[in-house]
Amino acid sequence: MDVSSLAAAAPSLVAPPLHHKPHLAFPPHHPSPARGSIGLSRGYCACLVSALDGARPEEVLDVDPADLAPLGGAAAGTGARSRASTWHNVLIGMQKREGRPAGEPFPSLIIGRDGAIRAQGTYAEAQAMFLSPNESKISELVKSLREKKIGIVAHFYMDPEVQGILTASKKHWPHIHISDSLVMADSAVKMAEAGCEYITVLGVDFMSENVRAILDQAGYSKVGVYRMSSDQIGCSLADAASSSAYTHFLKEASRSPPSLHVIYINTSLETKAHAHELVPTITCTSSNVVATILQAFAQIPGLNVWYGPDSYMGANIADLFQRMAVMSDEEIEEIHPSHNKKSINALLPRLHYYQDGNCIVHDMFGHEVVDKIKEQYCDAFLTAHFEVPGEMFSLSMEAKTRGMGVVGSTQNILDFIKNHLMEALDRNIDDHLQFVLGTESGMITSIVAAVRELFDSYKTSQQSANIEVEIVFPVSSDAVSNTSVNGSHHLDSSTVTDLDNVSVVPGVSSGEGCSIHGGCASCPYMKMNSLRSLLKVCHQLPDRDNRLVAYQASRFNAKTPLGKLVAEVGQQRDYQTSSCTMKTQVPSVGSGLPETTWHSAYGVKTGRKRLAQVSLFALLHAHPRDELGVRFYERRDDGDRAGTSPWLQFPL
Repeated sequence: MDVSSLAAAAPSLVAPPLHHKPHLAFPPHHPSPARGSIGLSRGYCACLVSALDGARPEEVLDVDPADLAPLGGAAAGTGARSRASTWHNVLIGMQKREGRPAGEPFPSLIIGRDGAIRAQGTYAEAQAMFLSPNESKISELVKSLREKKIGIVAHFYMDPEVQGILTASKKHWPHIHISDSLVMADSAVKMAEAGCEYITVLGVDFMSENVRAILDQAGYSKVGVYRMSSDQIGCSLADAASSSAYTHFLKEASRSPPSLHVIYINTSLETKAHAHELVPTITCTSSNVVATILQAFAQIPGLNVWYGPDSYMGANIADLFQRMAVMSDEEIEEIHPSHNKKSINALLPRLHYYQDGNCIVHDMFGHEVVDKIKEQYCDAFLTAHFEVPGEMFSLSMEAKTRGMGVVGSTQNILDFIKNHLMEALDRNIDDHLQFVLGTESGMITSIVAAVRELFDSYKTSQQSANIEVEIVFPVSSDAVSNTSVNGSHHLDSSTVTDLDNVSVVPGVSSGEGCSIHGGCASCPYMKMNSLRSLLKVCHQLPDRDNRLVAYQASRFNAKTPLGKLVAEVGQQRDYQTSSCTMKTQVPSVGSGLPETTWHSAYGVKTGRKRLAQVSLFALLHAHPRDELGVRFYERRDDGDRAGTSPWLQFPL
């Protein structure tokens, strides 16, 4: 929102041109915007218009945001963190837009109140093409799924054509689930329990391997699990964790007891199994990595935590803890009840992360993209996955402190967009919500579906405001194209990361939207999961002629150096979710598996489980309450478990 747009909202309050440093002076009796109404919101914006309209760029830049302190807003560290009441954001937005160089905007999709889609830019047009899927393809897929009892688990990062078809097909066949990798295997077990005889996995190979292993452990070894290609569907991040350099990283950890290896879930079972025999290992996700590491440090004196393989996430965690080190004890306690400034400063030198692993998608959000976001999208909501490079992370974290950003998992990003849209719908005032999507563009189908659903749920005679949601794809004007991507005949991570095998062309080539300078918006490995491949697998099931042998998910019958089954040890490291009440602690390093007691509607069970096998979540997004000497943290789980409230407990 710039001065001219504010002036349009309050033309009668425009002041004559200024030729001196503006000073924002507000009467001390003004009520706090945090408690104000929409009328006050407009009034304060009008004050900014009155004070700043006509000012020269250098005069706007000279304004001290501290002048907003009497309002009780963001500049004073208080006030509601919403777009409607963040006066600090309005001023900063004005200042950043002054002298902004002209340039082409990023491509974007705009979702109107009626659910209609407007695409801006070539890349966005490619994304929008499949948001209204082909009805004949939907019927063809649903017919095959129903007749052959096939379930589908898919990652958020699918091709928009596939996601559009799957989202529409789910209305006719319930055994379709699109999610983060965390709950894909859990969903597959539910489908097997419901009678599905086959599970098709739309993801990279470690995801299908995990589905296979967990189905076997759950007693569904006869349920077939199929990938979408006869070739390897690689992952640059998973490959980094299976390298000799990563083994060296773990050996270094083993020489620094007590040590705990926290490994990102997006790695293979084999990697997790071999790692655990070098260093005690637990699995984390981008949603719970902060809670997991902080709990480990709080529980085990002198602990060294070794995080990997994602270097960007490791650097971002370290950056987050450094930010916490200058917070007050009260602010730190809100994040984790067992920590304070002293403990955070003490753990910093004992946090280690791998330096040479990254996802090629998030690696592309480099400085050029960040600079353009700063210049042209300073007043937009910023979303970033925890894996993005530090520049994008810092920019989004700064926005987060102002209530204008989120850093987390794909589910966190989706929830953030939904929550801000609900706030706008509740206000019922014309608005244009703009979100910069700092992760893979395959999320767009889920975002559009969620936005349309919210618009539909608010269709009443009282809800007449014209509200739009714009999703911005931070894609560079240069694109990296690999000729094998489109056909998906063969693509592995060694091919894509070798720049000798890719061609740099102007504009967006074939919809990938990748660039050597930043803004890769699509994962080429995920795009191997095409609609054509899915229909081929479904039509050929049951595989009586063994034509799909190469498509079957791998079963790990190999053993670790200590003689244990890879599948069993690797799966034990993995994160399991449960919609029940739990009480757990990080295992003592070097000890056996601790007892974990959990309670559900079906009674009390006790099992030997590790931290990685119970449901944890980022305490940053949880709500505490104290009861009988125990602090509980509540957070609603994902949409698949709507209505449940898992709890994490800490003794007070």
